[in-house]
Amino acid sequence: MQLRELVERAKTVQEGYRNLSQTKGFRPWTTAEYMQGFVGDVGDLTKLIMAKNSYRANENVDEKIAHELADCMWSIMVLASELGVDLETEFNRTMDELEERVKI
Repeated sequence: MQLRELVERAKTVQEGYRNLSQTKGFRPWTTAEYMQGFVGDVGDLTKLIMAKNSYRANENVDEKIAHELADCMWSIMVLASELGVDLETEFNRTMDELEERVKI
């Protein structure tokens, strides 16, 4: 899948969550809630990386790390969409800057 397809899929899932929230009588999330969810996912990922490096106990660490990375990616895609950021363009621009910085 190309990045644009992944972003569209993330937005479809986001819409599903919006509908679910409405059905349950909750208000839809704003960028603030998506950001809070992202920070929570990063915290979970941090703990799993610590487990991977033998600082914490956890089972199925590699599977859980993969899941949390995907959760983080979803949050980033949704936040970018909500904020009107074209991730593909910005990622390439940032990589250009970093490549220029690391030239020897």
